[in-house]
Amino acid sequence: MSANAVYRFVIEPAAAAPDEIAVVDAPSGSQLTRAELVERVRAAAAALAERGVQREQRVMLCCADTPAFLWWFWGAMWIGAVPVPVSTLFRTADYRFLLGDSRAVGLVYSPPFAAEILPAADDQPFLAWTLDDTDDSGLGDPGAAGDPFGAIDNDVAFWLYTSGTTGHPKGAMHRHIDMSAVTDQYAVDILGMGPSDTVYSVAKLFFAYGLGNAGYFPPATGARVVLNPARPTPQDIAAHVTRYQPTLYFGVPTSYAQLLAADLPVDTFASVRQAVSAGEPLPADIGRRFHERFGVEILDGLGTTEIAHIVITNRPGASVPGTSGTPIEDCEVSLRDEHGNEVPDGEPGALHIAFESVMAGYWNRTEQNRKALHGRFLATGDTYVRNRDGTYTCLGRTDDMMKVSGIWVSPAEVEAAILEMDSVLSVAVVGAFDEAGLTKPSAFVVPAPGAATDGLAESVQAHVRERLAPYKYPRWVSIVDELPQTATGKIKRYLLRDG
Repeated sequence: MSANAVYRFVIEPAAAAPDEIAVVDAPSGSQLTRAELVERVRAAAAALAERGVQREQRVMLCCADTPAFLWWFWGAMWIGAVPVPVSTLFRTADYRFLLGDSRAVGLVYSPPFAAEILPAADDQPFLAWTLDDTDDSGLGDPGAAGDPFGAIDNDVAFWLYTSGTTGHPKGAMHRHIDMSAVTDQYAVDILGMGPSDTVYSVAKLFFAYGLGNAGYFPPATGARVVLNPARPTPQDIAAHVTRYQPTLYFGVPTSYAQLLAADLPVDTFASVRQAVSAGEPLPADIGRRFHERFGVEILDGLGTTEIAHIVITNRPGASVPGTSGTPIEDCEVSLRDEHGNEVPDGEPGALHIAFESVMAGYWNRTEQNRKALHGRFLATGDTYVRNRDGTYTCLGRTDDMMKVSGIWVSPAEVEAAILEMDSVLSVAVVGAFDEAGLTKPSAFVVPAPGAATDGLAESVQAHVRERLAPYKYPRWVSIVDELPQTATGKIKRYLLRDG
């Protein structure tokens, strides 16, 4: 039988329970049954084939979290093409690079993101068409879809772009089998996800974390998913959770901190049997306070874009605050020193992970592949320590990258934006902790000679907000006379971080 993931995640769920609700749109309350969803997937597959999309060609998705995301994602996979979901928070320059790098032949987008992504579609040598995902006239005849592409386990199913450790986007290529691996070992074995569950995910579908939570875990386990296409504010989250009564709630540390800061009733999450956090380490205090206030335990875990989803996690009823927990079944963890040797418990080491869902590799990134892939193991770029109880604690990145709201931020990118200002001579950006213990960018700025310093900090923040995605702007700007440097002119970032 074909290994094409659409069988397990689209066709079989519809055959087993055609009238069960598969997807709910949170703002409108509109619903799709599993049978209706598979028809939309077939229609999307037919539309892509009609546009001449071939097997293994890429189709970029810059889409909000609506059912349309799902039918274009699975529709591309149906015909053997490769869907490439990308962040909806990027700017035109980012999309221009991604379209060129991926060589996408088609682009499906949601109207709210048109102003940023459509200008990037100009003069793309491989891009043949663009499509508004709200325009149902762009769908084809479901009956013309034909049978799904006869994939094998090792065929690439989808890409997800990650900044990784270099700050440059890289396309992590995932196989059809990867989704089943994390579904079985995490969604089923750890969370016990099943037909009685309703899922709500703050993390969006373009994230590896969100794609599993809301994209493929629910159909494979018989659960239903509630999708919120808008920005997840505490007020909207509370309204959706109260209305739709999810049993599994997936968030990120920044969002959990915002929920705690909001004036929400203590019974807001009464329906939730388990909450989950990933994207960046969950500060122990946030987990403790959320449990005390709302009565819901948060399972913190570690996953990466390159591994598709969470593979180190805390267990229900046995969470160890401040840790990522322990590996899921069949996941091997190795902590290594700078020479590649295993480190003993209690000593920090570079985190390496072996699991079925480790990516096939980065698209067209030979050097980065050689650095990241060590036989069966992926070097995650994180520094961890193994505790006496067998849990693992994150000590931070092995390099200068930082995660802000669960998304990698390159200091070099933020610095480059700031250096566009005539009033700035030099700048260094590092990660700093806010009052909730979460990492945010902090900028140290040396003014240009003769430049006024009054209001410079606010100008720097406004400039970055205009140039880059909102989460990348520096929350703090310090005006300094000079930056600490080595004899060779390299900035001593550790002094700024520790300062």
